Amino acid sequence: MPPPAGSPPLHPPPDGGWGWVVVGAAFISIGFSYAFPKAVTVFFKEIQLIFNTTYSEIAWISSTMLAVMYAGGPISSVLVNKYGSRPVVMVGGLLCCLGMVTASFSTSVVELYITMGFICGLGLAFNLQPALTILGKYFYKKRPMASGLAMAGSPVFLSTLAPFNQYLFNTYGWKGSFLILGGLLLNSCVAGSLMRPVGPKLTTKSKYKVDARVTDSGTKKRHRKKSICAKIDKYLDFSLFKHRGFLIYLSGNVIMFLGFFAPIIFLAPYAKDKGIDEYSAAFLLSVMAFVDMFARPTVGFIANSKLIRPRIQYFFSFAILFNGVCHLLCPLAEDYTSLVVYAVFFGLGFGSVSSILFESLMDLVGAQRFSSAVGLVTVVECCPVLLGPPLAGKLVDETGQYKYMYVACGAIVVLASVWLLIGNAINYRLLAKEKLKETTKKIHTPESQESESLKASKSHDVSVKSQKSKGSGVNPSERETNI
Repeated sequence: MPPPAGSPPLHPPPDGGWGWVVVGAAFISIGFSYAFPKAVTVFFKEIQLIFNTTYSEIAWISSTMLAVMYAGGPISSVLVNKYGSRPVVMVGGLLCCLGMVTASFSTSVVELYITMGFICGLGLAFNLQPALTILGKYFYKKRPMASGLAMAGSPVFLSTLAPFNQYLFNTYGWKGSFLILGGLLLNSCVAGSLMRPVGPKLTTKSKYKVDARVTDSGTKKRHRKKSICAKIDKYLDFSLFKHRGFLIYLSGNVIMFLGFFAPIIFLAPYAKDKGIDEYSAAFLLSVMAFVDMFARPTVGFIANSKLIRPRIQYFFSFAILFNGVCHLLCPLAEDYTSLVVYAVFFGLGFGSVSSILFESLMDLVGAQRFSSAVGLVTVVECCPVLLGPPLAGKLVDETGQYKYMYVACGAIVVLASVWLLIGNAINYRLLAKEKLKETTKKIHTPESQESESLKASKSHDVSVKSQKSKGSGVNPSERETNI
C-alpha cells in the first residue's frame, strides 16, 4: 500500500490553473539553482591565470557554492514555513545578484569564496527549496508531471548558460560577465513574485471557527513559555527522523550521492584520455544534457500514470539501478561512437532519477512536511556531494585510469538502488499490516460500544424497576434515600 502521507489532502489543491504558471516559475528557480554552479566554470581558466592559483583552489568556488546551497536547506525551510515561498525566492534572487556583483570587484580567490561561494550559494538555496515546496501546494493528481517539467529547468539552463557565458567572457571579460550575470539572476525575483500562496477557501462559519481557535490559542500561548527546542521544532520538523520511510530514503540517497556526480565531472577528461579531441569530448556533455532535457518531463508523465504512481518508490529504485548499470558498462566504451551511446543512456538515467528525486520524498512525508524534509535531506546530503568527486579523483590519481573510478561509482549507485528497493519493500509491507490493523479496530470498536450501551441501559431499567418495587412497601423517607 502507498504511504499514508501520499493520500489525498483534506483541502485538494487546484491541480491546474495558476499552478502551471507556478511550474514555469519553479522551472526558472530550479534551473538557476542546479545549472549556475556548473555554468560558471567557463570563467575559471581566466581567473586561475589572473590570481595565479592551482586547479584545486579554483575548483573550491563551485564546491563552496554547491555546499552552501545544500547546507542552507534548513534555513530556507524555516523561512518558507514562516513566510511562504514567494518572499524567500525573491530574497534569494537579490542575494544571488549581490554575490555576483560584488564578485566582479574581487581581488583574490578568498573574496570569490565569500561572494560567489557563500552569498550566491545561499541565494541559490533560497531559490531551490521554496520552488520544490510550492509545487506540492498547487498539485496532487498531476504532481509527478509538474515536478518533471519543473526539474527540466536544470538541463535547459545548463545547455544555454554554458555557451552564453562563453560569449559574455569573449566580449566583456570575466568582470563584465559577472555584472551581467548578476542582473540576469534578478529574474529569480520575477519567478518568486509568480509563486502566489494557495490555501483552502474559508466559508463564513469556518472563518468564525478559525478566528475563535486563533484567539484561544493566542491566550494559551501568552501563558505558556516555550523552550528553544520547541520553537525550532515549530518551523523544522525533527520528528521526521522517526519516520521509517524518510530514514530509508535519506540513507539510500547518502549512499547514492557518493557516486552520483563524479561520472559527469570526469566524462570529458575520460574522453580526452581515450585520445578524443577537446571539442568532441565537450560535445558528450551536450549530448547528455540534451537527452536529460527530454527525459525529465517524460519520466514525470510516466510516474503520474495509475500503474506507477502507487509504487513510485520502486520506480525510483529502478531508475537509480539503471543509472548505476550505465556506469558499470562505461569502461567497455573504447571509441567515440560507444561513448556517445553511453552519454545518451547516462542522460536518460540521470534525468529519470532527477525527475522523481523530490517527488518520491513528497510521496513519503506528504506536502505539509515536505518543506522540513527537503531542508533536512539537503543538509545531510551536503557531505557525500562534497566528498564524492574528490574521492573519485583520488582513485584516478592512485590507479592512473578512469575505468576503475566509473566501476566504483557504478557499484555505489547500484548498492544504493538495492538498499532502497529492499527498504521500500519492507516499508510497504509494514504499512499494509498497519492499515489492516486500523481497519479491524474500526470494525470492532462500534460493535463493542453498542453492546456496552445496551448493557448499561438494561441495567439502568432493572435498577429503576427494583427501586420502584421496593418503594411501594416502605416509608417515603426510605424511598427518598433509596432513590
